[in-house]
Amino acid sequence: MGSSTICRSLAAATGLTALVALAGCSSASAGSGGDTTLTVATFTDFGYKPLIAQYEKTHPGVKVNVRISQLDQHHNSLATQLSSGSGAADVVAIEEGYLPKFRQVKDKFVNLAAYGGLKRKSEYLPYKWAQGTADGGRFVLGYGTDVGGLAICYRRDLFQQAGLPTDREAVGRLWPTWDAYFKTGDAFKGKVKDHAWFDSAGNVFSAMMNQTEVGFFDTSDSYVADSNPNVRKFFSDTAQAAARGQSADLVPFTQQWNAGIKQGKMATITCPAWMTGLIQTAAGEEGKGKWDIASVPGGGGNWGGSFLTVPKQGKHVKQAAELAAFLTSADSEKKIFQGPAGSLPSLTDALSDPAVRDARQPYFDDAPTGAIFAASAKDLKPSYRGTKDQQVRIPFGNALQLVEQRKASPDDAWHKALDDAAKNLKH
Repeated sequence: MGSSTICRSLAAATGLTALVALAGCSSASAGSGGDTTLTVATFTDFGYKPLIAQYEKTHPGVKVNVRISQLDQHHNSLATQLSSGSGAADVVAIEEGYLPKFRQVKDKFVNLAAYGGLKRKSEYLPYKWAQGTADGGRFVLGYGTDVGGLAICYRRDLFQQAGLPTDREAVGRLWPTWDAYFKTGDAFKGKVKDHAWFDSAGNVFSAMMNQTEVGFFDTSDSYVADSNPNVRKFFSDTAQAAARGQSADLVPFTQQWNAGIKQGKMATITCPAWMTGLIQTAAGEEGKGKWDIASVPGGGGNWGGSFLTVPKQGKHVKQAAELAAFLTSADSEKKIFQGPAGSLPSLTDALSDPAVRDARQPYFDDAPTGAIFAASAKDLKPSYRGTKDQQVRIPFGNALQLVEQRKASPDDAWHKALDDAAKNLKH
């Protein structure tokens, strides 16, 4: 006998036991038919907690859960879930470097144009909107969350210890180029022996690469890392700096990396807008006022930024599309920027809003983060990311780690990166 038949039968009963059973039937009905639970999957904390509380208040019957995992794990799990047809969250964040890969299986995602997505085109920075679409802009794969305008976060106390200027304007003048940045690092290491100049060679290399319009792949999606002189120079310069002891030899975004920030093991970190939230979380209250923010060598660039997508396999795709639109609205992105996450909006109105433009970060010695990050974001020329960009990018980071660990020379590491990248291209 089905549950609905049981409930209809109980409706004719008058005893106490029957009333209790009827209450159980009513609860089950509300739970299965009246309430909707949506899950949002991200890598790192996107700052959604207060927004979700607001959304649940204005959408009775909707419950939103957040699932957070590590960057690679998150995207690898998504690939598996899409392939198997189950397990994906209702709303899934995809980092820009992984987006070309998932664009190849866009049939697994909801075209957000079906839920009014095309009307949002004018809201976005043009390059951000283009990144999240396919089929000449007709297929809206994801709504952009943030952009990662570049800067350098630095420890004022360590700069003072090395006899370097601590004022952010003067600090920015130390390194108009990356060559000058590494030269300043040598000067720092000459005065401060027990601290590194930067956290990770991989992070520095990523920042440099994200300032180029063409990196590992050209705009026809052809692999060019082995012939692009910028890739060779950026890798060599970073590897040689690491070999001279400038790196703290920390694997980015690990517990060891967090501990290194808390312990002040490095003087600088290449710092897209979203990095400020990670530094603040890792360094804790005792780090407040020790950190500051200056301009990045080369005068600008973009590192990171994500998109919210809706996999087709979800049971509530309409509600999921609505939630994704809410979390990426101008008001929501402004609130996220003003919160601990510090992610820079990708919407033009939000970037121009005084709440963003005039924002300052008390944690970073009251740095004018709105002016530093937002000013460059509007003029950025994004680095082209190939379909297999992430598969290729990983071997270069791994090779740099070998240099940091004194297991390979810069030249040997370069050749290993090329060999491993070539192998990854075949898969």
